[in-house]
Amino acid sequence: MPRILHPIAATTALLTIIAFWLSTLLTETMGSREAVLWLKTHLPWALLLLIPALILTAATGTARAKARHTPHITAKRARMPWIAANGLMILVPSALVLTSRAGQGRLDSAFYAVQGIELVFGAVNIALLGLSFRDGLRLTGRLGRPQGGSAPRPAPRT
Repeated sequence: MPRILHPIAATTALLTIIAFWLSTLLTETMGSREAVLWLKTHLPWALLLLIPALILTAATGTARAKARHTPHITAKRARMPWIAANGLMILVPSALVLTSRAGQGRLDSAFYAVQGIELVFGAVNIALLGLSFRDGLRLTGRLGRPQGGSAPRPAPRT
């Protein structure tokens, strides 16, 4: 089951974060004040999709990796605490602060400072998740040869 759930959960999480980031950037740069207010007051509802997807990604990834210690798995394991900390300590609180301020119609300098922080750290999480996604594709052989000795070796030349 983790073999099926992991890529689905990981793809859902990554695409959701990209959608958050792009919708924020596009609304802030090309949208009206009303569009910004609408987005920021409704975006946190998508956390109900994102947070379970991230938890499921971590749980199924851990189950799939078991005790393996290939370079790609080691790299994925090293990134996960940073991804989680970034999300829990910066991105979720930022989203909630922005939702609160937008709900009050307060698109002031504090709102835009938090918005800037959210965009920067959101980009960091997209990059880290993207690297883990790439490593997962490499581990399964969907991006180059499978890593860790799981691919058959070519027959020796005679």
